[in-house]
Amino acid sequence: MPAHPRVHARPIAARKTENPMNAHIEMDPIEVLRVKLEVLRRQHRDLDDAIHAMEQSRRGDQLALRRLKKQKLRLKDEIARLEDQLTPDIIA
Repeated sequence: MPAHPRVHARPIAARKTENPMNAHIEMDPIEVLRVKLEVLRRQHRDLDDAIHAMEQSRRGDQLALRRLKKQKLRLKDEIARLEDQLTPDIIA
């Protein structure tokens, strides 16, 4: 498969005046992991709130509740995996 050069829709002069908020920022891999970790923690809290609300309503769909709990556990596992990547191994 031949490599195709990137084609930009706007001329170079127009791209230079773009909003700097849209510029690509290169982040340290550790910082990327920290950001992902924060996003996952927020999602985990949101799921916890949703599960709690469904349990309190007593009208919640049990299948949906079970799915939310499984999703929350998957997030917890992913959070633990990322935390392990951020924590340096200590040789005892």
